[in-house]
Amino acid sequence: MVEIPKEKLLEMYRTMVRIRRFEERTSKEFAAGKIPGSVHLYIGEEAVGTGVIAHLKKEDYILSTHRGHGHLIAKGGRTDRAMAELFAKKTGYCLGKGGSMHIADTDIGMLGAAGIVGSGIPIATGAALSAHMRGTDQVTVCFFGDGASNIGRFHEGINLASVWCLPVVFVCENTLWAVSVPTSCSLKIHDIADRAIGYGIPGVVVDGMDVVAVYEVAGEAVKRARSGGGPTLIEAKTYRFRGHFEGDSGVYRPKEEIEAWVKRDPIKSFQEQ
Repeated sequence: MVEIPKEKLLEMYRTMVRIRRFEERTSKEFAAGKIPGSVHLYIGEEAVGTGVIAHLKKEDYILSTHRGHGHLIAKGGRTDRAMAELFAKKTGYCLGKGGSMHIADTDIGMLGAAGIVGSGIPIATGAALSAHMRGTDQVTVCFFGDGASNIGRFHEGINLASVWCLPVVFVCENTLWAVSVPTSCSLKIHDIADRAIGYGIPGVVVDGMDVVAVYEVAGEAVKRARSGGGPTLIEAKTYRFRGHFEGDSGVYRPKEEIEAWVKRDPIKSFQEQ
């Protein structure tokens, strides 16, 4: 058990609440028809991005997904510029041209969210290669979902990072559902982290609803990467409380399943702790 300073615990709690409030407001504005395009919310998954990114420095890199608001905020992104981007305003991070799924801020190492599943994995390997070639101690963290673990980019990106022992941490946010396809139908194995064996790197499963557990596991992975030990594959078992996208009826998920996971709200449980 790692001794975590009280201020760090408070910082992570504030970050998770900040993400939750941003997403709740986004949901409200989207429902009112004020936000164009598609919106995918991070509600329920806050502990993963928060616990991992809490170890990173400003100059470290992250690659996000189509569900990237939380990652941006955890990396130090400004909520006013993020919301402006959602509203397609020129004061947004990408001048209003990227929208919800394509926010980026290279000044804080946020290399971008993306609407293409798993597209950040080879880019993360490239960013890590860049740090290695320049001789810096920068670490790259790549977030992706369970669905992305079944595409070619996953295997190619992680294999190359492993072969070259690059400073990158791959974080699979396993929400059990790739849009409407359950992992029970798309995976023969129980843990995606087991695939790390094929690349000769550590594979770790963590409770993605427990920010302290995520923080501890991520700390070891980031330290390993920064010290030249190479990549780690972390699988965080988590759950999105909302549909795949705002407006998604979500009828494919059992009501009992949703209720069970909502009872494990990472913010509420951390607050009580």
